[in-house]
Amino acid sequence: MAITLADAKLNTQDDIDLTVIDEFRKSSWLLDNLPFDDVVSPAGGGATLTYGYTRLITERPAQFRPLGTEYPKAQAARKRFTVDLSPLGGAFEIDRVLANLGSAATNEVTFQMGQTIKSANAFFSDQVINGKRITTPGAEAGFDGLDKALAGSTTEMGAGASLDWTGSAIGESAGRANDAIDVLDEFLALLDGAPSAIFGNKKTIARVRSLARRAGYFSRSENSFGQRVETYNGVALVDLGDKAGSTNPVIPIETRDVDGAGAGGNITGLSDLYAVRLGVDGFHGVSTLGGQLVRQWLPDFTTAGAVKVGEVELGPVAVALKATKAAAVLRNIKVQ
Repeated sequence: MAITLADAKLNTQDDIDLTVIDEFRKSSWLLDNLPFDDVVSPAGGGATLTYGYTRLITERPAQFRPLGTEYPKAQAARKRFTVDLSPLGGAFEIDRVLANLGSAATNEVTFQMGQTIKSANAFFSDQVINGKRITTPGAEAGFDGLDKALAGSTTEMGAGASLDWTGSAIGESAGRANDAIDVLDEFLALLDGAPSAIFGNKKTIARVRSLARRAGYFSRSENSFGQRVETYNGVALVDLGDKAGSTNPVIPIETRDVDGAGAGGNITGLSDLYAVRLGVDGFHGVSTLGGQLVRQWLPDFTTAGAVKVGEVELGPVAVALKATKAAAVLRNIKVQ
């Protein structure tokens, strides 16, 4: 059975836990909407937190068969994958003298909790895109992100060329903008169903927003927290923000040698767009059976000791891509 953070909130009685879950949801479209398959049962006293699944790599084709002939033999291709669930979050220290200074909304405990949640959200988004599974014996953790999982796949588009989507380029003529819209629609059509979201950074999302307005596909609505959610033809536009503790975007803007022609072929200002179809048969999160998705430990100032520790934790969690066509990446978009 898949659950979301909204479902996890229904099973939480502690008011502080409710607040922490809401903070995770408000600061991350991804965590608010990502379904978690809560099926991993810790084995060996929790020593093994591994989720195994089969990914559909290539779908089986179909065709007409002339009478008196046989169908050509072909099979769908699958591959076995595993991910190790790991908790993520952070800890902070607060001196008891500082703990109650200021109002409840602005005191040091509230501030540090909020910053830890923000950092955990940023780290999770970074791993979803750029994660590299740690395979060191005894320290297995993490999962491969979409950047690695989609490299060389049938849903990787634009790897050998660049697209100029800068404002000056697509604003020069309606034809250039229409060409960009055609590419975007072709990219989204790579998925095996309706996309749930397009992931990018501020620059790439701004370019898609511009194209959406030109095509008449742009809309804006509010979620349950009163936050603005923008869509391209019904697909959520999600800026994944910056890496934890950094001002560098999760989906980078960088200089690349797209065609492999050497230093003279370097192009600046390139980035990528990702599209995903969320679902337990597509792209989803993984959590432990009956476990809490989000936990918090407030500093205990009722005992001796001047400096106390607080913690916020998500998980143990991981993500799984059940079908290659449940996610896609459009490479090398020039945005600046």
